Amino acid sequence: MRGSNLSTKKFAVLISAVALTLAGCAAGGGEAASDAGGDSGSTESTESTEAAASGGDNSDIKICVYTHGDGGTFWSVAQAGAEKAAEDLGVTLDYQGSVNDAALQASTIEAAVAAGCSGVAASAPDPGAIETAMQQVADAGIPTVTMNSGSQVFKDLGAFTHVGQDEIVAGQQAGLRFNDLGVSKILCPIQEAGNSGLQERCDGARETFNGTVEDFNLDGGLQDLAAASTKLEAALAADADIDAVFALNADIAAKAALPAADAVGRDLVIGTVDLSEDALNEIAAGNIAFAIDQQQYAQGYLSVVLLYLNVINGHELGGGLPMYTGPGFVTPDNVGVVQELVNAGTR
Repeated sequence: MRGSNLSTKKFAVLISAVALTLAGCAAGGGEAASDAGGDSGSTESTESTEAAASGGDNSDIKICVYTHGDGGTFWSVAQAGAEKAAEDLGVTLDYQGSVNDAALQASTIEAAVAAGCSGVAASAPDPGAIETAMQQVADAGIPTVTMNSGSQVFKDLGAFTHVGQDEIVAGQQAGLRFNDLGVSKILCPIQEAGNSGLQERCDGARETFNGTVEDFNLDGGLQDLAAASTKLEAALAADADIDAVFALNADIAAKAALPAADAVGRDLVIGTVDLSEDALNEIAAGNIAFAIDQQQYAQGYLSVVLLYLNVINGHELGGGLPMYTGPGFVTPDNVGVVQELVNAGTR
């Protein structure tokens, strides 16, 4: 887990203060601020800049966050971050998740222009499915960022930066952790077949792990965790050499991988990506070795802030590179602190 000397509240206040200061800068140089909007300069952006400069209501700035999320333990926290940023900045937020339906997500993004979005953030687990829609938004002069997934392709989608973790790096770090834990063969279950980020996690682990990483098709596993556990149980029973599971989702780890290991009577080393109350409890109990924390609250929060600053002041932050929120690690050493923050709804 990345250390921080700021509480979530203080962090939010700090970002808001920076944003409001920049809005004040726009007030001191209206024409310059409008010129700074340059490439993203829609008429709406100019009007929003003038509203901010005059100290007006920001509610006419509409930030749209359209993800592939399902509203579960992970995405509800990302949404909470976006909502908190919108509240702090006084902007209007339209948040919609498509529950892993790429066609629905694409159609939602396509409607962003008509919906009056001032800026659009979108996750990109299947970049090809949303590329045309994202380019249409960018061509309309609406600034875009990608979030959560898409760190390798955000420029191809017309976004000026990406907010999230690099999944290859996350996998690589997991592989090193498994090395330290002394295992030799990892099962890597992929619960969404079309999600490139999940594959990248397995591939990254394969790059650094000293033993074998075996991908396992668990497509649809989140929709039926009992069935996922049965499939994992069969895979473990068929291969006695598997001594670790790299779960790519906290619910898969706690509610499918652990029961499967118990069913076959094996004491497996289990690591996971992302957090849930159940997974954190299992880490505290010593049943899960670690969880990779990509800090999705920050992904939602920062996506809104970055788009807001672009709209009011022409900023394209990130320097043409992704802005990483992870990977951090939750282990038995720091799980207590993280549990408190999860209970608060910010982790």
